[in-house]
Amino acid sequence: MPPIDLTGNAAVVTGGGRGLGLAYAQALAAHGASVVVNDVDEAVAEQAVKSLTEAGGTAVAEVVPVGTAEAADRLVARAVEAFGRLDVLVTNAGILRDKVLWKMTDEDFDAVVTTHLRGTFTCARAAAVRMRAQGEGGTLILVGSPAGQRGNFGQTNYAAAKAGIAAMARTWSMELARAQITVNAIVPVAATAMTETIPAFAPYVEAMRGGEALPDFLRRGEGFGTPEDCAALVPFLASEAARGITGQAIGIGGDKVALWSHPQEIRAAYADGGWSPETLADAWHTSVGAEPQTVGIPAPKVPGA
Repeated sequence: MPPIDLTGNAAVVTGGGRGLGLAYAQALAAHGASVVVNDVDEAVAEQAVKSLTEAGGTAVAEVVPVGTAEAADRLVARAVEAFGRLDVLVTNAGILRDKVLWKMTDEDFDAVVTTHLRGTFTCARAAAVRMRAQGEGGTLILVGSPAGQRGNFGQTNYAAAKAGIAAMARTWSMELARAQITVNAIVPVAATAMTETIPAFAPYVEAMRGGEALPDFLRRGEGFGTPEDCAALVPFLASEAARGITGQAIGIGGDKVALWSHPQEIRAAYADGGWSPETLADAWHTSVGAEPQTVGIPAPKVPGA
């Protein structure tokens, strides 16, 4: 394949000041895209812009918390003002408010859903309006999570929002197809502030921060690595090489890239005239429910544990 070249493209990366968002912004800039770096912290956003420009890229900052339509309009307007257009949107901004169901407050739930789910919706809507007006297609890259694919203990709000993001990617891929706008969800797994506290990963992440490489059982077996390991997927999906890829949920981390399945029926049973509670109880364990699905993110397989 020829080198991926995004010269002339303008991108917005929400939550782009640090972690995965910064890695996405750096990867886009390294491949020629001009980038609007969004963050809620002005110093962090400006430092990110400085790092991109010092590396030879083109970038500007827009400091605003995502969630509202006004914030989304500001991000699109910033791209148009600075670069004349918008071609790529990466909805990465996120927060955590982890609690089990019976301890989670309305505020905990609303804060996470506002940033992740509503923020993705409002930013994608504003971007789609602009891209459709330009008439040259575009790319929406929505950041999901394994928690949204499988659920995760203590993350009602986060898992629900990320599951909704995957569903929106599938829906928008259909709605925006005629406008030649591709929409995909990515499912990154990396050492960030959100994952480094996982007990099984913590000692390896700490060693990595000290200069040691992550072991193969993490990089290959768990698909777990650095934010930079996840970043290559973003310029690829934004490029002409990925024009035919849309409506997918794509996982990446460490040395691994994977395609997630969409929810689908895996087993069925039938009863003439329909089912009653009693016939369901009689048939469940020997027919449709014989192999129930697992829930939660599988525990890491740590050698010697």
